[in-house]
Amino acid sequence: MHAYVDSFDFQGKEFDEAIRAFLQGFRLPGEAQKIDRIMEKFAERYCKCNPKVFSSADTAYVLAYSVILLNTDAHNPTIKTKMSADDFIRNNRGIDDGKDVPEEYLRSLFERISKNEIKMKDDNLALQQKQSLNSNRILGLDNILNIVVRKRGDESMETSDDLVRHMQEQFKEKARKSESVYYAATDVVILRFMVEVCWAPMLAAFSVPLDQADDGVVIALCLEGFRYAIHVTAAMSMKTHRDAFVTSLAKFTSLHSPADIKQKNIDAIKAIITIADEDGNYLQEAWEHILTCVSRFEHLHLLGEGAPPDATFFALPQNEFDKSKQAKSLILPVLKKKGPGKIQSAASAMRRGSYDSAGIGGSASAGITSEQMNNLVSNLNMLEQVGEMNRIFIRSQKLNSEAIVDFVKALCKVSMEELRSTSDPRVFSLTKIVEIAHYNMNRIRFVWTKIWQVLGEFFVTIGCSENLSIAIFAMDSLRQLSMKFLEREELANYNFQNEFMKPFVIVMRKSSAVEIRELIIRCVSQMVLSRVNHVKSGWKSMFMVFTTAAYDDHKNIVLLAFEIMEKIVRDYFPYITETETTTFTDCVNCLVAFTNSRFNKDISLNAIAFLRLCAAKLAEGDLGSSRNKERDTSVKVSPSSPHKGKDHNIENGELTDKEDHIYFWFPLLAGLSELSFDPRPEIRKSALQVLFDTLRNYGHHFSLSLWERVFESVLFPIFDYVRHTIDPSGENSPTHGIDAEEGEPDQDSWLYETCTLALQLVVDLFVKVYDTVNPLLKKVLFLLVNFVKRPHQSLAGIGIAAFVRLMSNAGNLFSEDKWLEVVLSIKEAANATIPDFSFLLNENNNYWSQEEDMTGNGNAESTGTDTPDEDLENLRRHRLYDAIADVKCRAAVQLLLIQAVMEIYSMYRPQLSSKNIIVLFDAMHGVASHAHKINSDTTLRSKLLEFSSMTQMQDPPLLRLENEAYQICLSFLQNLVLDKPTGFEDSDVETYLINLCSEVLHFYIEIAHSGQVSESSLGAQLRWLIPLGSGRRRELAARAPLIIATLQAICSLGDASFEKNLSGFFPLLSSLISCEHGSNEIQLALSDMLSSSVGPVLLRSC
Repeated sequence: MHAYVDSFDFQGKEFDEAIRAFLQGFRLPGEAQKIDRIMEKFAERYCKCNPKVFSSADTAYVLAYSVILLNTDAHNPTIKTKMSADDFIRNNRGIDDGKDVPEEYLRSLFERISKNEIKMKDDNLALQQKQSLNSNRILGLDNILNIVVRKRGDESMETSDDLVRHMQEQFKEKARKSESVYYAATDVVILRFMVEVCWAPMLAAFSVPLDQADDGVVIALCLEGFRYAIHVTAAMSMKTHRDAFVTSLAKFTSLHSPADIKQKNIDAIKAIITIADEDGNYLQEAWEHILTCVSRFEHLHLLGEGAPPDATFFALPQNEFDKSKQAKSLILPVLKKKGPGKIQSAASAMRRGSYDSAGIGGSASAGITSEQMNNLVSNLNMLEQVGEMNRIFIRSQKLNSEAIVDFVKALCKVSMEELRSTSDPRVFSLTKIVEIAHYNMNRIRFVWTKIWQVLGEFFVTIGCSENLSIAIFAMDSLRQLSMKFLEREELANYNFQNEFMKPFVIVMRKSSAVEIRELIIRCVSQMVLSRVNHVKSGWKSMFMVFTTAAYDDHKNIVLLAFEIMEKIVRDYFPYITETETTTFTDCVNCLVAFTNSRFNKDISLNAIAFLRLCAAKLAEGDLGSSRNKERDTSVKVSPSSPHKGKDHNIENGELTDKEDHIYFWFPLLAGLSELSFDPRPEIRKSALQVLFDTLRNYGHHFSLSLWERVFESVLFPIFDYVRHTIDPSGENSPTHGIDAEEGEPDQDSWLYETCTLALQLVVDLFVKVYDTVNPLLKKVLFLLVNFVKRPHQSLAGIGIAAFVRLMSNAGNLFSEDKWLEVVLSIKEAANATIPDFSFLLNENNNYWSQEEDMTGNGNAESTGTDTPDEDLENLRRHRLYDAIADVKCRAAVQLLLIQAVMEIYSMYRPQLSSKNIIVLFDAMHGVASHAHKINSDTTLRSKLLEFSSMTQMQDPPLLRLENEAYQICLSFLQNLVLDKPTGFEDSDVETYLINLCSEVLHFYIEIAHSGQVSESSLGAQLRWLIPLGSGRRRELAARAPLIIATLQAICSLGDASFEKNLSGFFPLLSSLISCEHGSNEIQLALSDMLSSSVGPVLLRSC
């Protein structure tokens, strides 16, 4: 059958077209389970041919049945009330893994089915005609389709007063006629109204004689009446009436009061068994009363056998007083001479109370007389007449699709009642739950799913029980069922195993008992070791169990879980992705969870090593290889696919090619990336090593889009810690800064080891795969510039070092456009790190002077202690300290940036175009101009001198920065004139150079003259200058090398250009001669210039 279905090619076909083509080739068998297997395989094949249409084969499986139901409903003439499109959409809610299939898709499907019937191949015309009368019956789908959609016919069964009145009028009219005609009833609905009228008298008529009489004939008739009444009311879904009869009959069993059991009560028990056999399909909620009787019967039967009660093994521990009381009653009567039994249990059974008031479990009562005990023993002997009750559970296989679900619900309720008692818990119904699950496991998927929804919730509830013994028993029972279930074959893309094993996951997460969590791990381990060949979607739940264990608070559980996980990855890795490649991601997430283990460093390191193995397997393309051979790599998407917006096939786990691995690569790489924040240095280092080794070794498989995702979502987030923790973000949190760094003892370790290493590795990786990722250069530069812009000198230094590393390794690979991106990023960094002294220049800033700071406490002393003023003063002081620290940091960063620019320029001077060099010139000139503006601001300098004890800055504050910036600007322009690179314009560069030289000389002369004061200002006739102070001389001496370089740059101009611009320079040269200098070297350089360059020009002009 599988080979036949696999021969169909459904690629690109609409869902209804595929079903139509599929069913035309053969006639569906009449057996429901065979139909189920065929439709299950069809759904798998359709999803394999169209992997992007549905999220899983489960969706296609359910929708296939819904389509058959719709086809029958729309085209069967015997069905009067047709299904609407809204009904069809409502019936299919939540079939897509709990989500809805898009309404437009379902509505389109409905329209096509309604207009064009799906016809199946038939052997002959007679069969076709028969099928047209009742398609569902021929297909064997009656019970199956009732699971999808409940029968709508139940609505017509409700009582209608109008209908009753109409029938009464008809009867009266017939009675007036002389001749009466007998009409055979054609609809059982008529019985409903008759029962509604007479059910109460019938109940009394059966109950009173049964209670009072001992005549066997009367009792038999009464019990037969109960049986027929229950049959009629159950068959017509008259729930209230049915439950009334069942409850009354259950009371007559006297199982709640065994000391009073008589022969007629035994007959009532037999009647209950007969009803369960004959009318089980209609009992619905009434099953609870019948199963309660079965539970009590078995309890009494065990007492009769003399077996120890379940409470011996499952009762909660008692206190010492209760234990001492119980010790006095250890000499037990022998019932039926078959073994010892607990007298407490016998007493409990005798004194159970009324049917309604007592539960299945109960507490023992004292004061049992010997006569009562003898009656109990004789009555228990009578129970042998009933025979074996177990057949009720064995025959559950014969219940229809709806009845078995009701049966399971009722049995779970009865079991909960049995287990609720703390003193006398019983596990009879729990064991029967395991049995019926085993008996019914081969039912069709629809029905089994409904059954397991009930059983799964039940096992979760019991697994989290406070009674540890019962919880262990429940988990062991679940293990037995799981082992049996894993023997069944699961096709590709289904989730049956995963759903079946979810109770293990939920209990693992909820249970507070260490023993239960350890038991679950051992159960899952046993499943893996013994059923590994059959595990498919079940891997998902298994990995979820181990993931939960990885975060457990108990070391033993973590160690045990990782030991099993280690074996799975080492020995069974091919099985993990044999059918479902998505389980690879679950495996990776589980290993990532173990990398965070706080109990054992070796576990974390081994988990990281396993992640390296997973990366190798993924790169080799081993995932899902057994299935990918069966399909073409180019899969078309159905034009009306409900999921056609997806870029790659995630849910189905299909790998179309190596570029489509992002769903599988991302959790692995992201997990390693997150470990860069681990507090343990060894783990951080190992994770980074594996992460970047993986990217280096297997990155050649990646497309640009995948690399883009890797950089943005895996690599760059490593440095989020820098942005969010270390970055003081001056405006919003000015008090962080250096203090924040001191507040975290491990921050330095992370910053200087992990962050530096990670940034270097990112740069090296980018260089290695540059041919693929070169469009991402701008994003990498953005990351590095962000480091430089951080108001933290160490961070900025790390960023600048990484920037130089990138340029030195990749500069030769850059095109003209890429170099433009580089120099623009340098310009951005330079502009963003300009020192800001506005906090001292703003008149409204309320910063006090140094004198106020020294004597500001006078007001506080005169007015007493003023807490708000002190707080404001402290806040101002903190702001001032932070602002000064920020200025010093920015100045240092700009010096580092200038050195980096010079280093990069020296390496790639021949490759840089004039356009790119001019951008660098503009950046450095902006730095120099700002520095000069600060240095020449006398008001600012006086303020800084006032706060010199706090600032510890030289005067002028940015002298070194100004000099170095102007020096590099001169170098750029002079080298441009010499090299004449691509795009060089002689006149433009010359203009830049002349303007720069004029600017530097002008600034120097201004500073030199501003330090000299003329005596004429005092009104005297004589004029002379006061000599410069020592501070100003030191400043001029520091500027001397720049002036000498400027004079040399002017001399280096061509003869024509020098002569042309000499008129502009001559006044500046004259001023240089007249002013005082801090260094004799300027006068020597000026003398050389005048004699070698200016003199000949003057002579020629004469």
